[in-house]
Amino acid sequence: MNRSGAQAEDLALHFLLGQGLRLMQRNYTCRLGEIDLILLDGATVVFVEVRMRSSRSFGGAAESITARKRRRLIAAARQYLSRQIATPACRFDAVLIERDGAPEWIKDVLGE
Repeated sequence: MNRSGAQAEDLALHFLLGQGLRLMQRNYTCRLGEIDLILLDGATVVFVEVRMRSSRSFGGAAESITARKRRRLIAAARQYLSRQIATPACRFDAVLIERDGAPEWIKDVLGE
């Protein structure tokens, strides 16, 4: 991960902690994919994809979450959940950061 990516994740994490979520894990990686942040929102496990774009030349941050990326997020989340004793409620969120703007939090971004 490059420096700006790490800074975007730091900004997103700080923002979400300020919203009352609790960090469970950062940069979960398995052979199926990677999840930037895993947090708890009450009893719900939240898998968070952080996307930052400094320019809209190739589309905004939301457009960068491709179908392939969605499949990899879901596969990595399933792998993560398979290691839990019980399957908790969960959802997929995104934190989008455009240029130097404030983070935009989109809950249930995959509609799963």
